[in-house]
Amino acid sequence: MDSQTTVRLDAVRKTYGSGAAEVTALDGVSAGFAPGSFTAIMGPSGSGKSTLLHCAAGLDRVTTGRVTIDGIDITDLSDHELTLLRRDRVGFVFQAFNLVGPLTAAQNVELPLRLARRRPSGDQIRAALAEVGLADRSGHRPAELSGGQQQRVAIARALISRPAVLFADEPTGALDTTSSRAVLDLLRGVVDRHGQTVIMVTHDPVAASRADRVMLLADGRLADELVGADAATIAARTAIAESGVRA
Repeated sequence: MDSQTTVRLDAVRKTYGSGAAEVTALDGVSAGFAPGSFTAIMGPSGSGKSTLLHCAAGLDRVTTGRVTIDGIDITDLSDHELTLLRRDRVGFVFQAFNLVGPLTAAQNVELPLRLARRRPSGDQIRAALAEVGLADRSGHRPAELSGGQQQRVAIARALISRPAVLFADEPTGALDTTSSRAVLDLLRGVVDRHGQTVIMVTHDPVAASRADRVMLLADGRLADELVGADAATIAARTAIAESGVRA
């Protein structure tokens, strides 16, 4: 196991279609994501950022190259083995909150453990909701919560199994500025306090500025990498990448 990375991509290539209709979504991308790091992935539409996230998380299989999660090479795992690995070692948060409407916040949070045939304790669920600032909303259903609160429930649900890595796909895309800030504070906090590895796709330079590192993709390749950059710098470099794609 590589103790320096929670997730690693080695020369990952992903294509769709074949022959004249073949489209290359990722073109030989290599990257490592260290334990306790927060990485934002950005790029223009069609740059491959969502494909990278899906391949890194084992939601989509690579065409060539290798992907490792928590020391396990997932490239050749069976569908069943991949399902078990994602259940135990990977957390997901999406732009759509994907909460189950009839269930309470507490029931939504415990759902992954129930599906894995584990019996979460009440203290465990209460602690997860307290971590995201919703200790007093455990009995509320999604329709009784704001968008920001629903996303925080989704984060608590993603973290309840203590995954090696949390993948977030546009987690603030459907939220207002205040709710976005709360969600980003939460993601930053789980990295800083608990050493959680977070990989986030975003189009928002302000959101990306909360990360330790920003990876910029263009035409399926890693075009640039920024460390500790502010939102203005990220926006300027993203514009350069987009102009290069348009050219």
